[in-house]
Amino acid sequence: MSAEKRRATERAAEHGELLGGLLRQRDDLLTVLDRVVALNGTAQLIRDTLGTDSGFVADLESPDEAVIRWLSGNRTDQLRNLSVPIGQGIGGRVLALGQPVRVTDYVQSPTITHQFDAQVRGEGLGAMVAVPVLGSRGGLEQTVAVAYAAMRRPADFGDDAVTALEGIAGRAANALRLADAAEACRSDAIAGERQRMRSALHDSVGALLFSIGAQVRDLHEAIRDNPVLDHRLRRLEEDVSAASSALRESLLALAETTPERALPVELAEHARSFEARTGVPARFVQLAPVPPIDAERTSLLVHVVREGLLNVEKHARAYSVVVSLGPSDGGIQVVVADDGVSIHDDGGTHESPEVSTGLGVRSLAQRAVRVGGNVSLVRDDDGGCTLRAWIPDVEGAAP
Repeated sequence: MSAEKRRATERAAEHGELLGGLLRQRDDLLTVLDRVVALNGTAQLIRDTLGTDSGFVADLESPDEAVIRWLSGNRTDQLRNLSVPIGQGIGGRVLALGQPVRVTDYVQSPTITHQFDAQVRGEGLGAMVAVPVLGSRGGLEQTVAVAYAAMRRPADFGDDAVTALEGIAGRAANALRLADAAEACRSDAIAGERQRMRSALHDSVGALLFSIGAQVRDLHEAIRDNPVLDHRLRRLEEDVSAASSALRESLLALAETTPERALPVELAEHARSFEARTGVPARFVQLAPVPPIDAERTSLLVHVVREGLLNVEKHARAYSVVVSLGPSDGGIQVVVADDGVSIHDDGGTHESPEVSTGLGVRSLAQRAVRVGGNVSLVRDDDGGCTLRAWIPDVEGAAP
């Protein structure tokens, strides 16, 4: 191979690595602007900062109920997905008072109710402190989550520990505001800015991809007698092709003016964000084109996919996930399927393929019924789970 061709090969490889790095940075940024990551990171930060045995966070399902979803340092799943109504236990008391609550020994404390003693004993916890995570809703500051710290023995949480936990709760509130703002920006982006970004991507990254692809094809024609380089160039061609597809998806998303038309792009983005966050391969497949639908039903399908991916992340030891979208029975269907082993709320297995559903899935099922659709979560024969949602493409139709 001539020196010129060798340099061209090296430049093409460098461009491919640079492009891959840019795409990874994009996924990292999407991961940071994610409510799931913010709350999960808060649980770990509590342990690291306070030196406690356990840290966990409850997200609000309604102003009167929180659900413990994010845990660090737990030994069992006794507390995971535990629903805490206002006034009950230490977290419910925080919801009622809007201020920190601490106990030296949870199951012996006379200042709280004891509906959750069995779960606390099962996890082996003693001393506990909880504080509100404050955010703005409807222009008013109120509790949007509850942050807990706990020890596996009776102990006193002093004022310094409470202050430190309140500081972490403040950081969590800022992270949630950032995640919510990112979500709002995705749905309310200004048309002019979208067009500017689309043009910039097309002119810069698009041109770079075209240049790299042309160089690779020329080199591929020139070195067919070199099996090693031929194989590497084929891989680079595949990478460039994949990057081009990702760019086309991004350009499509920026070109769309209504959220429902960009549904496939958003579902693919959630799959990529899940994979970047967890390391579990997640693939989005559009089985066939789907008709445009209104914003309400678009939002429902997006939330189904988000809830399905969240369930996989929290309750299944999965090796891969597939998210699919396509027409079905006169409507539109989305499916989130994993190949993991589900961890059920009761800690056991179920003979029936119907899986016990959490509050998130039940809420989505209720929303689906209102538009004439349905949502189901079933355990597959191989141990994985499948979350399926169907909605009619004509409002009020039935399958």
